[in-house]
Formats: sequence, C-alpha cells, structure tokens
Amino acid sequence: MNDDRLLFQLKSLEKSIIRYLITEDNSNFKKMMPITTPTQMQIMEIILKTPEDVYQKDLEEKLNLRRATVSGVLQTMEKNNLITRVCVSSDARAKKIILNKKAKEIFLSNQQKLVDLEKIITKDISSSDLQLFSKIIKTMKENIKNIDR
Repeated sequence: MNDDRLLFQLKSLEKSIIRYLITEDNSNFKKMMPITTPTQMQIMEIILKTPEDVYQKDLEEKLNLRRATVSGVLQTMEKNNLITRVCVSSDARAKKIILNKKAKEIFLSNQQKLVDLEKIITKDISSSDLQLFSKIIKTMKENIKNIDR
C-alpha cells in the first residue's frame, strides 16, 4: 500500500486527531469527549452563531451530513438535555432547534480546548500554507459534490 496517497493521509490524520482527543494521557480532552462529540460541538456552534432559527435541514446542509445522521445526533443531544426541538406553527413537520443552558456552557468551556488542539496540529505551518490547504480542501469537497451520478 502506498502511504503517500491522499485519501490514506486524510484518514490517518483524522484517526490521529480522534486518538489524541480520547487518549488517557490527555485528561482535559478526555473530560469533554463523553459529554459531547465533535459533530455536537459543530451543531452547538452553528446554533449559537446563526441569528435566525435553525432547523435540521440547515444543519444537514452546513455540515454536509445525511438526514438520518443529523437526526441521530439531534436525538442523542435531546436525550442528554442539550437541545429542545420545538414545533413551528406554520409547519407541523418543521422543528426549530434550541440549545439548552447546559449545551451553551459545554460549548463555551470546550471551545478553547478545540482551539488549543488546532494550534497543536498547525504548529510550524505557515499561514499561507494553511490558507492554501483550506482552499484545496474546499475545492476537493466541491469536486466530490459535483460528480455526475
């Protein structure tokens, strides 16, 4: 197997990050992981930073996740009292998602930990290289999105 292949490298990086987050040696991140997952953190951030109401469909689009995946994450968050889903009078099927106080506290306390991890993994990488990397990742995501099926 060629370890220099891009897909292998991306998957390896993802595994390294997850392993770092859950390792016993890293008690700060270990404390946060049983409470919330990276996807839950992204959902909390979207809800906190979006001025208008947020619905499941919004999360599916912004996170590029399938309906079933987002539904499962939201069910877990609801079960853990992180969110409440409220019916909208104009459409009984649509439910806006509201963060509970507990979720806001968890997000704010863990946000700095994620910022710190990003600093660790981007150490010794120039700003221009990081901008280029980000641009490349966005282009790859667009390429995959635009594949004729």
